[in-house]
Amino acid sequence: MPQPRVAVKPISRLRVFQALGGRANGRLTIGALTLPCKLGPAGIVHAKREGDGATPAGIYHLYRGFYRPDRLPRPIIAIPIRPLRRQDGWCDDRASGQYNRLVTRPFPASHEAMWMEAPIYDVVLILDHNHQPRIKGGGSAIFFHLTRTPPAPTAGCVAVSADAMRRLLPRLARDCRMIIG
Repeated sequence: MPQPRVAVKPISRLRVFQALGGRANGRLTIGALTLPCKLGPAGIVHAKREGDGATPAGIYHLYRGFYRPDRLPRPIIAIPIRPLRRQDGWCDDRASGQYNRLVTRPFPASHEAMWMEAPIYDVVLILDHNHQPRIKGGGSAIFFHLTRTPPAPTAGCVAVSADAMRRLLPRLARDCRMIIG
């Protein structure tokens, strides 16, 4: 006789801590489950600055995301997510009025291309770090994304393996928060 399905409680909090073995090594915990993650090479800091290689400490809402439609199907997730486009970029120029915002490429100010050859942004969720108020130079493009292969430090984001992300996405609550530090 088939067993009834047990409802899985949505994940509303992800906790990220530095781990042993270097400042870029982290651990992401959800209840009793612990997953390895990668951080910026400067580790977790309380005073984030643009280009410092640090992951900002704080509590952040995972408010929207993107996925590469040419590489994977639309993920099942409660957080709003849309297909990434080749022209998507993220402004990191503190002198620009679009600093720490999604932009359309080509874009005249300094920015990061979101559509990359490396699969790190095949799934990417945006943290609301430095959004309201937006402080120029306070750090931009802080994301929850996939690790490089082999795993390497991020520029200041939190990254997990593709397998870990696949397991997490369908369980993330619409109002999920990431607590760093």
